[in-house]
Amino acid sequence: MDNFASRKAEEERVKSEGRLPPGQALTQKFPVLHYGPVPEFDPATWDFRVWGEVESPLRLTWEEFQKLPRTTLKMDIHCVTRWSKFDTVWEGVSVRTLLDMGLVKLKSSAKYVVQHAEYGFTANLPLEVVLADNFLMATTFEGQPISPDHGYPLRGVVGAIPEKKDLFTPYFWKGAKWLRGLEFLSDDQPGFWEQAGYHNRADIWKEERFGG
Repeated sequence: MDNFASRKAEEERVKSEGRLPPGQALTQKFPVLHYGPVPEFDPATWDFRVWGEVESPLRLTWEEFQKLPRTTLKMDIHCVTRWSKFDTVWEGVSVRTLLDMGLVKLKSSAKYVVQHAEYGFTANLPLEVVLADNFLMATTFEGQPISPDHGYPLRGVVGAIPEKKDLFTPYFWKGAKWLRGLEFLSDDQPGFWEQAGYHNRADIWKEERFGG
């Protein structure tokens, strides 16, 4: 079977399983899409910070971050540019883990989260999405460190878990590449792409791509 026929057969399979959102097409590649250059990574100076509506700010070095308990997720990811990639495997640190370990204690006023990345890039999500099973601060993809152009050493990832259809799933841009910190907020604050006209909620099943 040639590549086109193979891709179409796979696309029909996931569509029949109810996993292909409207307006999306399956890709067997992993397109690279981002704004600006790929940043350099220096493990000696890199840090990860948490601040905002928390009891105490948190700062972790790369060495400290690497020692946190790991979570592995298999998810379908859906880009606003209309490609979808299925059964992708990510490993990293769950935000829920930071709370369970007591490293981060949220104030009752915390309702939203802004992911802060290199070059001032931001991505916003409601707190309940960031704490759900389908959001991860990932360091590896398919068993290997994430490549620099996909967000090495750390990126937010959010996708669909087929067996957990009750989880809200936004488009893939809602996970920030080159992640450096989380800011917890009482009020929503649109991120980089939302300020540029992309939809603030970004529900893949409602095709919330632009506006709103």
